[in-house]
Amino acid sequence: MKYRAVIFDLFGTLVDNFSRREYESVLVEMASALGVPRDGFIRLWFDTDERRTLGIISSPDGSIEHVCRELRLSPEEPQRKQAARLRSDYTRRAIVPRPDAVEVLSHLKSAGYRTGLISDCSSETPIVWKDTAFASLFDVTVFSSSVGMKKPDPRIYLLATEQLAVRPEECLYIGDGSNHELTGAAGVGMHPVLIRVPYEDTPDAARINEEEWDGPRVSSLTEVLTLLE
Repeated sequence: MKYRAVIFDLFGTLVDNFSRREYESVLVEMASALGVPRDGFIRLWFDTDERRTLGIISSPDGSIEHVCRELRLSPEEPQRKQAARLRSDYTRRAIVPRPDAVEVLSHLKSAGYRTGLISDCSSETPIVWKDTAFASLFDVTVFSSSVGMKKPDPRIYLLATEQLAVRPEECLYIGDGSNHELTGAAGVGMHPVLIRVPYEDTPDAARINEEEWDGPRVSSLTEVLTLLE
């Protein structure tokens, strides 16, 4: 067996990427619930993305409180809770498996492959993860906000391989290329593959620091199985 493990990215890979329009619409709803200026809230929310992704701001409530402090406003607790609920609900809607995701992951498990996840995400994702269809399909999950590092930091890939008890060169890595994740995976010895589903080839798909990639690619998760044959 050439590979012993397959490690996946989450957004843009196992689930669809965030829609820029829908994401900003939710932020508008959150600002309205808080009774704070919409433009200032959205600007500060995006400005704190790095701190949320690294877990420096470690909770949904903390993200909202931080932005409100920066705006020098103090919404009441029910308003903050409503805004946090809007954000959490959006995250739950976003973590819906692509049509072939569960089948592919189940096949990998039954065929004896170890399965891992490395996701750059804020604290909402690990909070709702246990309630998703993915929870029982992964041997190891590494969320950036939980471990304080994000792709393409070599340490986050090596943490996943250590927990999977495999060598990096025994891992196939599947991702959509955000945050130079494929280059990062290659840098530690993994075998990275770009996934790009045709319907997401649009500016509305929210990819961050997307890299140019001339290596192997697939257009569906099902195609990943052919790489293992």
